[in-house]
Amino acid sequence: MTRIPRHIAIIMDGNGRWALERGLDRTFGHKEGVDAVKRITTECSNLGVKFLTLYTFSTENWNRPIYEVEAIMELVLNFFEMELFHNNNVRFRIVGDFDRLSENVRKKLRYMEDVTAKYTGLTMVLALSYSSKLEITNAVKQIAQEVKEGVINPADITEQTINDRLWTNFMPDPDLLIRTGGELRISNYLLWQIAYSELYFCDTYWPDFQREDLHRAIANYQSRQRRFGKTEAQISGEAAPQNDK
Repeated sequence: MTRIPRHIAIIMDGNGRWALERGLDRTFGHKEGVDAVKRITTECSNLGVKFLTLYTFSTENWNRPIYEVEAIMELVLNFFEMELFHNNNVRFRIVGDFDRLSENVRKKLRYMEDVTAKYTGLTMVLALSYSSKLEITNAVKQIAQEVKEGVINPADITEQTINDRLWTNFMPDPDLLIRTGGELRISNYLLWQIAYSELYFCDTYWPDFQREDLHRAIANYQSRQRRFGKTEAQISGEAAPQNDK
């Protein structure tokens, strides 16, 4: 409990395959995935995690069959149970390309942000209609415009300049990234932010992801030494050996 990740990001993969392997339509997998979101959000809150970012729907997912997209958006509208947020002191935030969402979805998301703004425990972030490449591209465009207007000197641009213009500028970078479903890729998710995140992949489909699976991922994270470019000796507090000249 002394090394709980401050920020966990999850790629919730395997909903469709979970359903198809049971002879069901893919949309049933997304419905079961909602229960997993509630379960894992509650457990992260209990463990003292401060930020939980869930990859809910990518910009590439707009290319899926229309019926599946509509089913996912309907789940987004019906997902929010105030008990989940109220009982666990959870604040809700959203990141992504809002322009592609319908008006009723945008209103519901903004409403949830407003009514949970007072909560001070875990912040649950939905990455919805999200693309990391688009996020970075938009940040670059904003910086370029500010340079053009004389607001920023190009020589003064730093990593923080970019951080401040990302959709995720209100939270720290993830300590731990979990991907369920057995795939070993990042899929255009938080590419800038996970530069030094610990990555954990598991075969479990998201609807089957239980509290014990979360504990296993955190335990794996705790077994690693995060060096951020330094040597093991530096991290452990020992003097690094000097190179002979």
